[in-house]
Amino acid sequence: MTKASYTKDRKDIGKSVSQDEVDSFLRKVAATPARTNDRQGRLLFAMDATASREPTWDRASDIQVSMFNETADLGGLSVQLCFYRGFHEFEASAWCDRSDVLLRRMTRVRCAAGLTQISRILQHALDECARERVNALVFVGDCVEENPDRLADLAGRLGLMGVPVFVFQEGRDVQAEKTLRAIATLSGGAHCPFDATSPGMLRDLLSAVAVFAAGGRKAMEQFGQRRGGVVLQLTRQLGKE
Repeated sequence: MTKASYTKDRKDIGKSVSQDEVDSFLRKVAATPARTNDRQGRLLFAMDATASREPTWDRASDIQVSMFNETADLGGLSVQLCFYRGFHEFEASAWCDRSDVLLRRMTRVRCAAGLTQISRILQHALDECARERVNALVFVGDCVEENPDRLADLAGRLGLMGVPVFVFQEGRDVQAEKTLRAIATLSGGAHCPFDATSPGMLRDLLSAVAVFAAGGRKAMEQFGQRRGGVVLQLTRQLGKE
């Protein structure tokens, strides 16, 4: 994987999340292949739980309720929570289809200092998919402290298995962005930055991916019509892609 392949799609980045970046992310969500069966959607929800992540973890705990609510009429959503923290600590919950169960699990977690373990998340997703179909992987983090080529290889393997990775990056670490964008691109997913001032945006974007996992592209278009805002802007552009 060359440096150019990481950066060829990158735009100049300012200090805050631009509407163009959000629109680009949502277009990529819409362009991912639609589900071909009517089974309950399966979403692997992974987060960095190292020391700096406590505020974002708390926000995500609140947001996940809306993910379940938005997918209830689509046959429901089954979510597995994964996270890393501390010294080589990695955990993955059982799959659950109730927001209150997931919320209890999330509120018991306390962040701890440590290095990133994104490769373990990607490998875990491959292992889960080998057992049963996974419709999408969401990763929320802010930095990368691993070999980019190793991560690119795992992301490419997820792409071959049809598991798109949707990366939500907090902050503006430029080096991390190169690798996180590559993970999204190689897996067939999308990358979008966010910051602490945009919890509503993060909620809508996470909900959009959850709806995609549960019902595919058409369901996400209908979600956009109901929700409006940045998701509605996506649905109005679909015919132009």
